[in-house]
Amino acid sequence: MRFIRARLKTSGVLAALVIMLTVGAVSGQQPGAEGLGDRLYPRLGNGGYDALHYDIDLIFRPEDNHITATTVIHAEATEALSSFNLDLHGLTVESVLVDGSPAAFARADSELVITPATPLSPGASFRATIVYAGAPEPITDPGVTFAMLGWQAWDEGYFSALSQPSGAMNWFPHNNHPSDKATYRMTVTAPEALTVAANGVRTEVIDNDDATRTFVWRMDQPMASYLTVVAIGDYVETRDESGPVPIRNFFPADAPEAIISSYDITQIAMAWLIDLIGPYPFAEYGVVIAPGFMAALETQSLSAFGADEPDPLVIVHELAHKWFGNSVSPGQWDDIWLNEGFATYIMALFLEWFVDVEEMEAFLYDLPPDLPPPGKIDVSQLFSDGVYLRGALTLHALRAELGDEVFLQFLRSYYQRYAHSVAVTADLIAVAEAVSGKDLGEFFDAWLYREEMPDLP
Repeated sequence: MRFIRARLKTSGVLAALVIMLTVGAVSGQQPGAEGLGDRLYPRLGNGGYDALHYDIDLIFRPEDNHITATTVIHAEATEALSSFNLDLHGLTVESVLVDGSPAAFARADSELVITPATPLSPGASFRATIVYAGAPEPITDPGVTFAMLGWQAWDEGYFSALSQPSGAMNWFPHNNHPSDKATYRMTVTAPEALTVAANGVRTEVIDNDDATRTFVWRMDQPMASYLTVVAIGDYVETRDESGPVPIRNFFPADAPEAIISSYDITQIAMAWLIDLIGPYPFAEYGVVIAPGFMAALETQSLSAFGADEPDPLVIVHELAHKWFGNSVSPGQWDDIWLNEGFATYIMALFLEWFVDVEEMEAFLYDLPPDLPPPGKIDVSQLFSDGVYLRGALTLHALRAELGDEVFLQFLRSYYQRYAHSVAVTADLIAVAEAVSGKDLGEFFDAWLYREEMPDLP
């Protein structure tokens, strides 16, 4: 210290440089990466920490689709961090605290860069509190050219956040990549005439003095951010506890009875899937209707559908995602066939069980002959026929290769091994080879990566 002081008297610039180099060498602290290097979405997610839990407290104003919110992120540093990033699109950040102390912050596109007052050491648990507000701006995603993503207004005064793959960052700051799953608590306040549905289990509804109600929802199993959902509108909740899992559905108050009853097949499919794969991964299940939404989405424990009467096989497809997609999530976005190939093949297996094998074969074999390989996609092919249909055919061919008994063992083993976690294609191949005792490298290479599709079994 005396040496540094002496040098400061003669050369302040040099002394400052010495101090900076010394501190940097001792601490090793550096900014966390602004992306996780995903091949399709290299800037989604952030490096340097593991998100453990999100506590989102949000007040909603429907007349201008405005939110005022505080998100508290409980996380653990995985390296020495001088700063770290969260993904947040639009909205105005008013303040940031890290472990209760004010932190500096800056915005760069959809990156929120946070510099805590005290750098974070590897293994340190920390809590970041972000206060923000605004009207969410729907996100245009290169993998979803047919819809806008994130929190948005739908028809007739209904609002919801439907986010796969990147849209969740338009309503709360987070580590926006499926490889970093966390638990959630969502506290949403809305006008008393409206109902709020979200992931997990509703633990409380509070009647406030200002003509609003507060709904508290908890998801205690790890969840990828793209699977989060909040839906707000004039909903009527129906419950069905006649089967193995409690089901609570949220229908618009004016939904026709024909639409409501079309979901009655859910308990039948639920019991069958539990017998096929294993226990349902969450405490409850249900669907929420978003009038104006033109698709179906497997948001965790609460699938989202549009207002039209659903195809029963689509109901099965989204339910199957609770095992493959929700519980076992893709480790990278180019592993999306692990979600969609499984859910599509389970549609075929349901036809085989519920109708007959001829119906299953008609479903599988009436497909285009030139489906692109599901393991070699670009971002524009994220939800392509190759991912869904050739992904399903890959599993059907694997069943023929292994035989029914070993294939069923593989299906259950793969799920059990990666339940409430993430998996990549190499993990699936490893399980298939371990269960079967076969070298399946050539088989998977042909089905997943070669342009020419193998002959159907």
